[in-house]
Amino acid sequence: MILRDRIGFDAGEHRLEDAIGWAAKQKIHFVDFNADRGPNHIETWTPSRVAEIRRICSDNAIRLGVHTLSSVNVAEFSPYVDRGVDEYLKANLDLAASLECGWAIVHAGYHFGTALDDRIETAIRRLERLATGISNAGVRLLLENLNLEPERAEVHYLAHNVSELRHFFDAIPAERLGWAFTVNHANLVPEGIDGFLDAFGIERIGEVRLADNTGKYEIHLPLGSGHIDFRHLIQRLEQAGYCQHYSMAFGSPAEKLIARDLLVSFDSYNRF
Repeated sequence: MILRDRIGFDAGEHRLEDAIGWAAKQKIHFVDFNADRGPNHIETWTPSRVAEIRRICSDNAIRLGVHTLSSVNVAEFSPYVDRGVDEYLKANLDLAASLECGWAIVHAGYHFGTALDDRIETAIRRLERLATGISNAGVRLLLENLNLEPERAEVHYLAHNVSELRHFFDAIPAERLGWAFTVNHANLVPEGIDGFLDAFGIERIGEVRLADNTGKYEIHLPLGSGHIDFRHLIQRLEQAGYCQHYSMAFGSPAEKLIARDLLVSFDSYNRF
């Protein structure tokens, strides 16, 4: 697919029917959504609703992905609560399979400054089980690199930098666990966006998530409102042979359309 056709967006909690209706009008082919609350709550998916979503997506060549919440601690090991995390992830993967989603975005969890090794091991084991359970469902599991929290914060996300992300990628094969590369999160740590790509390349990436920031804290700004060099990013990815999709995770519908045109203009091969 040409670059323009590979640029999608994250609809978040917005009603999925509305999101894919807008996507169809704008000839957007990739849409992420969340099913934790609101009109997409996981318990609202009747067979007839699932069938209608699948029909609309098929008619308009739209691919869907479920994006789980990072506030659900994948690194949780406390009794009873840990089973709830497993059930949450399984329910989201079951929904993804029923909707014929191409991917599901998951996270590594978080820690509180203690028991770090145990948290990492718990998260790895949980994601290994999840990846094994969906091996025949046609849904690709993508691990998102999350954002750096302030140094003195009590809670810190796991897999926010290269060294922590490497624990997961070394433990779980690429064919079972892909990567949702979030560039604005990578911009918050010393290694930066290029450092992540230097470390892991593009082969594992199933989605590149786009938003701008100033490199100081977690915020999702429209492209051009921060200091991320998106021209360099697009040219590096495309010249390296990246052929999966991008997801815009910022701003209004109008800002997304402006950003799509801007991103396409950065393709040095002029394949648009």
